Amino acid sequence: MPLTPRQQQSKDAFLEQRGTWSPLWESIARIDPDFLDAYRELSMVPWRKNHLDARTKELIYIAVDANATHMYLPGVRQHIQAAFRHGATVQEIMEVIECASTLGIHAMNIGVPILVQVLEEQGLRTGPAELDAEQQRMKDEFTAARGYWHGFWDEILELDPELFEAYTAFSSVPWRTGTLEPKVKELVYIAFDTAATHLYQPGLKLHIENAIGYGATAQEILEVMEIASVIGIHAATSAVPILVEEAEAAGKELG
Repeated sequence: MPLTPRQQQSKDAFLEQRGTWSPLWESIARIDPDFLDAYRELSMVPWRKNHLDARTKELIYIAVDANATHMYLPGVRQHIQAAFRHGATVQEIMEVIECASTLGIHAMNIGVPILVQVLEEQGLRTGPAELDAEQQRMKDEFTAARGYWHGFWDEILELDPELFEAYTAFSSVPWRTGTLEPKVKELVYIAFDTAATHLYQPGLKLHIENAIGYGATAQEILEVMEIASVIGIHAATSAVPILVEEAEAAGKELG
């Protein structure tokens, strides 16, 4: 069935501004073109201001979609394709994925302080122990490899040095062998820490501080947050195909 003039208007504007179209967007346009228009305007904000170049923006989308708290694979594919069009290399995209793969350590960043609190409440711990020579070596290696130290690592290093050493080696790979500038790596961390599916505030503050230290502006950081803020549309991109299938099975008109 051809689109109505109103639906076609929504499609034309989306194609002109976003440069992409698919049967999914057509289904949304058929059912509610006003909603598609409103999403287009929301998603275009960082593309109108352009404090970050297009390649970096696409890397940020990949970080948001690929991380373990979201894993929106259609978006990962779409934005990898777009990143290639804007000049990204395989190694740069792999580096983003490597950075996003560190998110699991937040189990320790959140869990260990709570463990320490309970141990202290039950009289099983009186305070932090001094680092031994091996632990100090690990702290120094982390600081050298990652370029910072934060107090939330202290208790992890004290109580679980084996895990801390393994994580240092794991998380440092993109910092030792990668090609992205440090500022961009920090923007990647900001992207998945600020996303609605994670909202990891201690890491978000740390990586904002680090990014500013590497020269990021407030406008660049806001653009990362603007990109992360549109993941709510995945409610529609995941559910509308099901709505279309069930509407057709029930003999309902889409629009």
